[in-house]
Amino acid sequence: MAVALTKRRFSVDEYHRMAEAGILTEKDRVELIDGEIVEMTPISSRHASVVKRLNALLTGCLGARAIVSVQDPVQLSKESEPQPDVVLLRPTPDFYAGSHPEPVDTLLLIEVADTSLLYDRGVKLPRYAAAGVIEVWIVDLAGDAVEVYRTPVPDGYADVVRVPRGGSLSPVAFPDLTLGVDEILGPR
Repeated sequence: MAVALTKRRFSVDEYHRMAEAGILTEKDRVELIDGEIVEMTPISSRHASVVKRLNALLTGCLGARAIVSVQDPVQLSKESEPQPDVVLLRPTPDFYAGSHPEPVDTLLLIEVADTSLLYDRGVKLPRYAAAGVIEVWIVDLAGDAVEVYRTPVPDGYADVVRVPRGGSLSPVAFPDLTLGVDEILGPR
């Protein structure tokens, strides 16, 4: 007879206390998704390059109009705190010193996907939508394109567009900012 096992889920507060106690350290590449501590995939040099490129482009173009947050937590719920690659946040004087940003603070969330594309689409994206993140871009490195997800609905996003090399896109929050997919992806 098989015995049903129960998983122990953690809250964001418990997850933070594990870090404070030294159980989790900065060397641990993990994030909290639905109460489970999930190990993140290693960062390839191309992935890191695209994240750096996005940081430079967005910081240079937006200045003080948004805070560009790189690989920092966003608290989606009491049980989920992923660490997206790049997030544009509403500016605050304290730069979110008192707490991690939440979906209401998020103007654009970007995941750069090398080996994590299926996970980003199948696991993280539905949680971003359910939490009300208004816009998500998934930079598909293998497919040389950027997937744009807008208008969150309970089971995903109502508006989805895939923009290949040669195309350009603008965040909903900053329609005056146009980025080329080639600018984002860099040289082949």
